[in-house]
Amino acid sequence: MAPWRAMMDVMILGNPLGSWLLALGIFLVTFTLLPLLKRLISAHRRSRENETLAVHVAVDLSAALAERTSRLFLFGVAVWLASRDLALDPRVERALTVTMVILFWMQMALWTMCAVRFAIDQRRVRATGPDTLVKSSMEVILFAAGLLVWSLAFLLALDNLGIQIKPLLAGLGIGGIALALAVQTVLGDLLASLSIALDKPFGIGDALSVDDVNGTVEHIGVKSTRLRSVNGEQIIMSNADILKSRVRNFGRLAQRRSLFTLDIHYETPVAALAAVPGAVREIIEATPNTRFERCHLLRLTPTAVQFETVFFVTQADYQAYADAQQAINLRILEKLRAMEVAFVATQPTPVLIAPPRQAKSDGAQQRLI
Repeated sequence: MAPWRAMMDVMILGNPLGSWLLALGIFLVTFTLLPLLKRLISAHRRSRENETLAVHVAVDLSAALAERTSRLFLFGVAVWLASRDLALDPRVERALTVTMVILFWMQMALWTMCAVRFAIDQRRVRATGPDTLVKSSMEVILFAAGLLVWSLAFLLALDNLGIQIKPLLAGLGIGGIALALAVQTVLGDLLASLSIALDKPFGIGDALSVDDVNGTVEHIGVKSTRLRSVNGEQIIMSNADILKSRVRNFGRLAQRRSLFTLDIHYETPVAALAAVPGAVREIIEATPNTRFERCHLLRLTPTAVQFETVFFVTQADYQAYADAQQAINLRILEKLRAMEVAFVATQPTPVLIAPPRQAKSDGAQQRLI
């Protein structure tokens, strides 16, 4: 027998030296190839060209999953593969099995959370408008997904290790009911935050009017939403209260509508009154970023002839709306004064009534008779 073959048959910890060397080779190859494969996937992601959208998404997802692969998990896989051909002590084998099961389900949870985050990012990329809604809801969605994923991973790991999870599930169910009754307000806000995240009625940066509160959304959390009011202070409102209220979202405005009235004096000639709608229309159409809707003499009030005018500002910004309204008001004043059309004052002008003359004395009346 050759010396090297005799050396390979030397028993170490119950296994020949050759088996130990083979296990070492498997460990080194595995622990080298797996990180190398991870780098190759990431490199292909950076150098891809002329690929379809489906291939782009598949490569991006594979690269994201590779980046979230733990080196500890790769080390565990290499050790597990290397130990397959070794006769180890049952306690050692049990320890390796428990460690590998825990590492496997931890890695599965990491991959699942990575896939959820990837799906959210893809939704944001495909969105045609601003991504503030996705950004504001990402925290809530990831919190709920993480709670569910890690709970399932923990239970599945226990089940793979031979631990009966049915009594645990029953105990968790009873405890969950008791906990839900104790913290039902917090759970209500959590469910409301999930509703906001999925339905997306508003996002960060939107101007809201909630009952008597006006402000801009700064943060959407798991329990509350924070608004910055027009006066500067921060207003914190629970998510459940917001969903119970009538919310006006001015951040979704595509254009602003303006309606105003002109109270014209009754003494204005009919010909001048007939020319008012045309003059107002000309002024509005000449103003940038506006669209004329109508101008009609709709009401004859006890004090004035009332024209009602409607136009739209095609920009959602309130400053643009205020600038357009100011320019239109000034030009209407100028135009109607040139047409000698008089407005009716808001407060009626007081009329001074002269006191009655005093009656003449009886003597004077007698002289007149």
